Parts: sequence; structure tokens; C-alpha cells
Amino acid sequence: MTYVSGFVAAVPQSNRDAFIAHAKAGWPWFQKRGALRMVECLGTDVKHGKQTDFYRATQARDDEVPLFSWVEWPDKETCDAAWASMEGGDDLHEMPEMPFDGARMFWGGFAPIVQVGESRPGSYVQGFVLAAPEGRKQAYIDMANGATEMFRRMGATYQVECWGEDVPHGKQTDFYRATQAQDGEVPLFSWIEWPDRETCDEASRKMEAEMADMDMPDMPFDGMRMFWGGFTPVFDSKTGGR
Repeated sequence: MTYVSGFVAAVPQSNRDAFIAHAKAGWPWFQKRGALRMVECLGTDVKHGKQTDFYRATQARDDEVPLFSWVEWPDKETCDAAWASMEGGDDLHEMPEMPFDGARMFWGGFAPIVQVGESRPGSYVQGFVLAAPEGRKQAYIDMANGATEMFRRMGATYQVECWGEDVPHGKQTDFYRATQAQDGEVPLFSWIEWPDRETCDEASRKMEAEMADMDMPDMPFDGMRMFWGGFTPVFDSKTGGR
């Protein structure tokens, strides 16, 4: 994986099937523009946070669940060309109508800075959104690399940390508002994959117990503004579906 378009939105629970159909119909548009893979995930275990969370970030309504999704590209140039072709594209009318409020969806372009393991279709996904100071990029990479062995020991199969390279400011929602980003901070879009939710939940309990008596190290970002949740893939282009 060399470049990622990351998306966050909220989808009405009643539109779950319509959303899956939308993803299946939309994939050919991305594929013929060079995309390698598209994965769409709906919230399964997404908590409300004290300061930030997926619900605040998307202005989610009571009947909506958060969406965490990504498109993989061979490089930034292919991604940029694909998005540029959207304006006035002859096949734009082929894109199905969104079964959610697109005005509250936000997205950006991200470059992987840490990548460990193998991404497998059907994995349970823990999605993370945060912001880190631009000047502490290497410190963040070092911290993330240091944590990979712990996640693998707990059963994680894949971990990727993606640094924002082309993240626009939106009119209603965006990664900056979502993370309450300060001047000089860069959004990150990251995820960890697990064989199933049970493995993920057990790992969370073990890590909480292990860290209960530990002094927390200095973090190269404000952890109070990071938010995360558990997501189930409902469409993966690698398999043509779930």
C-alpha cells in the first residue's frame, strides 16, 4: 500500500443494505481509475468519548452508525488524477445516489508511515483518527513502531498508520474539526486488523490490565483528542462483497 484515501461518515441504520449496494456499484468507478482496493466498514463497537468521537465528528443522528472506510492507490499521482476526473466525467452519472448525508462525510489523502503484517479480507477493524504535530512525525513513527510487537502478540494481523498529506478543510466537517487540530498539527487515519471482534476485545482487556500499573510515556500527540472504534467490513473489493 502506498497511498490511502480515508473516509469518515455516518449512515442511517435502516440504510445498511442500501449502503452496501452503493459501495458495490461505486467500486468500478474507482477501479478503472487505478484504485487497488476499497473497504467499507460500519460501526460495531463505537463508544461516545468525553472530548472527541466518531459521533461528534460526523454530527451523527440518533439512528446513524459511524462509517470508517478507505481506498488504496498505487501512488498519490494516481489518486489525484482519479479525483480530478470526477469533475465533468462522462461516467459520473453512473455513481449511485448516496444513502447517507454526504455533506457530513469527510475525507483526505494519507501516506502510510508504519505498516506491519498482512491485511486480510473479513478482518475486524479498529479505526483511529487523531492529529499530531508536524514536527513530531519521526517521534510518532518511533512510538507506533514500538507498539507493533505488542499488538501482534495480542493477536493483531495488520497495523497501518497513515500521515495526512492532502487533507482538505470542509464546510461542515473535516479531520481538523474532528480532532480539534491545533496550528501545525497533521491528521492521521490509521487502523488495526484482528481476526474477529472477540480477539480484539480480549486484547483490549489484556492491554488495560498490563498498563494499569505502568507510568505512561510521553506521547507525541494529544491522546485526549484521539478517538477510535470497532468496525465490521460490509464491502471489500478483494472479495466483491463481505
